[in-house]
Amino acid sequence: MKKLLIPKVIQGSATELPYPDNYFDAVFTDPPYYDNVGYSYLSDFFYVWLKRSVGDLYPDLFVTPLTPKSKEIVAYSHREGGRDAGKRYFEEMLKKALKEIYRVLKPNGIATIVYTHKSTSGWETLITSLLESGLVVTASWPIDTEMESRLRAKESAALSSSIYFVCRKMERKSIGWLKDVKEEIKERVRQRLDRLWEEGISGADYFVAGIGSAIEVFGKYEKVMDYEGNVMTAAKLIDHVREIVTDYTVKKILHDGISAELSPLTRFYVLWRWTYGESKVEFDEARKLAQSTGIDIEREWNKGFIKKEKEFVRVLGPHERNLKDLENKTEMIDVLHRVLLLWKNGEKEEMKNVLFETGYGLRDAFYRVAQAISETLSIESKEKKLLDGFLSGKDKHLEELKSFRRGLFG
Repeated sequence: MKKLLIPKVIQGSATELPYPDNYFDAVFTDPPYYDNVGYSYLSDFFYVWLKRSVGDLYPDLFVTPLTPKSKEIVAYSHREGGRDAGKRYFEEMLKKALKEIYRVLKPNGIATIVYTHKSTSGWETLITSLLESGLVVTASWPIDTEMESRLRAKESAALSSSIYFVCRKMERKSIGWLKDVKEEIKERVRQRLDRLWEEGISGADYFVAGIGSAIEVFGKYEKVMDYEGNVMTAAKLIDHVREIVTDYTVKKILHDGISAELSPLTRFYVLWRWTYGESKVEFDEARKLAQSTGIDIEREWNKGFIKKEKEFVRVLGPHERNLKDLENKTEMIDVLHRVLLLWKNGEKEEMKNVLFETGYGLRDAFYRVAQAISETLSIESKEKKLLDGFLSGKDKHLEELKSFRRGLFG
């Protein structure tokens, strides 16, 4: 007969594991996602009912009136100091927990860590904690774990996948030289992006997957330095990855060829629609995306399609803009919005005039940008319907514009 293995369940802190060194063959953990979820507050709902039903069977677990919160490892704070104190506490405690995993893991053991967060600060914290724990990331993969229909995903840029990191207890190389490491990261990330593109990973998840690939390279070294002795931080690593992913993605969205023809603002618009759709995004993430395309978002908001709404940024579609405000605009994306509104209003002659006078109507890049944006949007999108309607008459528009030019210039 096979021996029946009975699992042992204990309640305790991840920062103080009650096991000796080199004890486990494998450790699997899904730590809190920075400030994404109020775990203990959600637990309070169930806690009060569990206390009523089974509290007498497990009195030690139900001493407090609600769930204990002082030691919860999250980036929002239950203590003095507010949000900043909460972030510092999260990083310190996550670091301790990962160091404990390193301690109890056997030399040939494997640790799998599940994590996701759409903000740069959330990722900086994990990367810093991982590097200081001693664990070395040897592989990472995005896996769909979240329901698209969940409330958290409504009208937000919530991620649909988590990154699974495979870590080992192994020696790091002492120093990686920045120039060489950047090239290695670029090659590794692009290889991974090729595969993920074929698998249909898209939007914000795509960038997050790029971070995972970069950590595989970055984490092999105790520190990464340039020849002047400056150390590459987790924040700089993320910025570098964002630049790689941005350049790669825009070329893919536009099917190569015309990326170099686009201005930074138009590149930003195309990338935003592909990454976030029509969702609003926290300011810091919007700023980073804008930075990667070469624009200063603070100089651009409220001038055109970029709008700041409290701590969020939203990118307006053509149906949300005023036709009169677009009259003197020459930026490709602004002209496209103006053309779409004229098409919607049935002002076909004025639309042809705009296409001809701006020169965009005879440029293939203009129509390819319109097509690329349409492909990023959902079927229900008002913007997509305008784009598809305009594009359905593309051949006719081109023929009429060419005839007009021939009549004008002979």
